[in-house]
Amino acid sequence: MTDHSRKVVIVGGVAGGMSAATRLRRLDETCEIIVFERSWYVSFANCGLPYHVGGVIEDRQALLLQTPQSLGRRFGIDVRVGHEVVSIDRAAKRVTVRNLTTDRVTTESYDTLVLSPGASPFVPDIPGKERALTLRNIADVDAMVEAVARKPHTAVVIGGGFIGVELAENLQRRGIDVTIVELADQLLPPLDPEMAAYVAQELVDNGIDVLTGAQATAIGERTVTLGSGAEIPADLVVMSIGVRPDSHLAKEAGLAVNPRGGIVVDEHQRSSDPDIFAVGDAAEKRDALTGDATMVPLAQTANRHGRLVADVIAGRGTAAKPVLGTAIVGVFGLMAASVGWNEKRLRAAGRAYRAIHAHPGSHAGYYPGAETLHLKLLVDADTDEILGAQAIGRDGADKRIDVIATAMRGGLKGAELADLELAYAPQFGSAKDPINMLGFIDDNVVTGQSELIQWHEVAAAQQAGTPLLDVRTPDEFRRGHIPGSINLPVDELRDRLDEVPAGDLVITCQVGLRGHVAERILRQAGHRVRNLTGGYQTWSTATRPIARPARSETPAEVEAAR
Repeated sequence: MTDHSRKVVIVGGVAGGMSAATRLRRLDETCEIIVFERSWYVSFANCGLPYHVGGVIEDRQALLLQTPQSLGRRFGIDVRVGHEVVSIDRAAKRVTVRNLTTDRVTTESYDTLVLSPGASPFVPDIPGKERALTLRNIADVDAMVEAVARKPHTAVVIGGGFIGVELAENLQRRGIDVTIVELADQLLPPLDPEMAAYVAQELVDNGIDVLTGAQATAIGERTVTLGSGAEIPADLVVMSIGVRPDSHLAKEAGLAVNPRGGIVVDEHQRSSDPDIFAVGDAAEKRDALTGDATMVPLAQTANRHGRLVADVIAGRGTAAKPVLGTAIVGVFGLMAASVGWNEKRLRAAGRAYRAIHAHPGSHAGYYPGAETLHLKLLVDADTDEILGAQAIGRDGADKRIDVIATAMRGGLKGAELADLELAYAPQFGSAKDPINMLGFIDDNVVTGQSELIQWHEVAAAQQAGTPLLDVRTPDEFRRGHIPGSINLPVDELRDRLDEVPAGDLVITCQVGLRGHVAERILRQAGHRVRNLTGGYQTWSTATRPIARPARSETPAEVEAAR
């Protein structure tokens, strides 16, 4: 029998709690480890839940990663599911636990306590809210699969964040007519509006209706009512507005909690009580850009911090790195990824920044199958520190955002992306990788070879009397252009300099590349020139409404029109 050197009690399993428990066992065979999990599943794949709803992951069992029995056999961990910790007595160093099967209440002492309670879905207090489903755990996914099995015709997903978008896609895969209702004026808050527009269009192209700037005010028996008074058909309603830290235990125990409900922790994930740690969605993190407290409910961060806490308990001197918030979501094969801050947040904080857009191919254009990538890089206007990035595309968006996340962690400047040595073969990338291209553009600005203007600054420049020169071909110009622009193709520019308006100019092309060539010609001819970053591609995506496909009238509508 093992002579236990210390007793560690962990409240909550899944990513944070189980990472802490298993790592601690690998480091220390002598400690007693007890995990209390109030649900009946201690280790499951949260991020796979929407895909089980949609039938992509057919086998429910595939979501269940470990059981109390398997954890006991391999790691010697005492895992008790269906046990809810209802209070913490810090002075006595013990927790009170309710067995949800028998309703029996007991206490358990600890030397060290780890809190990993996660977060709870936020459900606004509106009429009919009890009919809305949420998706956070295995019980939730079982309820949603059961609801889908009843063959609903229509569904409304309230909330257009990552989970809401994933659920909309997966419900549509089940043959359900889906509407997303989002209060903000765009989907996916980590993205900027001109980037989120690609995702909204993809959803609409695949038959999902997207209503932004719309608020759900009531849920009826078969409808959802909006603030405008409109009623949306809804046999099934899913609430996916976001989550709130499940930190009531910590609050009731007198631990420090921040204004957003996150448990306050130091760089070792230690709470205001030195014998209590906190990890996962309920614990605050440190923002990589400012060092301020932030809440980042991501599974990878919870896993990392669970491992870190085990190291600290075992006596290893390690500390949590500030978080970048790297994330990705898939929408009908389209990837949308982000890292760091977006432009909205930088503007709100009053931080000087530079935004760069690019639309390169995912790999060499001469090799079949290249897809367009839509990239956005944000750097500090004074120091060139990388502040954030966004990537949209069907191929390669994931690896590009990961490269930038790694560059940010390594402290690289924006212009230094130009010199990254990245793997190249024509089916995988380009000799000038899209990441290098972002670096080239930034380096041109840093060294004074280029000056950029953004899509949302063009109108003000035109109102101030600055001419806008479109250097694409006449055919491209006829197919669509920014109103008020003058067409003068770049290949004819040197011979037609006398037609260029005097003074300052704004240049645009399709994606920014030809614009830069024109910029260099005109700068050397004495003009002050700003090149529209991302060109007409970015401007048009940002400013045009979502194109909704033509819809055939239903028989009922035809009859009503007679």
